[in-house]
Amino acid sequence: MAKKTNRPTVKATRTEDKPTTLKDLLRPEVLGKLQAQAAEMKASELSKAEEIRKQAEETRKAEQKKLDNNFEHLLEQSALDWHKFK
Repeated sequence: MAKKTNRPTVKATRTEDKPTTLKDLLRPEVLGKLQAQAAEMKASELSKAEEIRKQAEETRKAEQKKLDNNFEHLLEQSALDWHKFK
């Protein structure tokens, strides 16, 4: 059997060749402001989505309440097999 030769790792050379990123170029204060703004935008997006969901739920509940008061709708939805209730 042939001996296994130890190859130098490629990872060592890749760390030196990494290109500079925008994060590396920006000052920490500016980077902090941008991260805070991104967090604020995410929070506002979540609150908007929650508001839309609540409004849709309220609309659905109002429609269901309206249908529950409609005798024709209730009659259509009820089972017509009255023998099992005797």
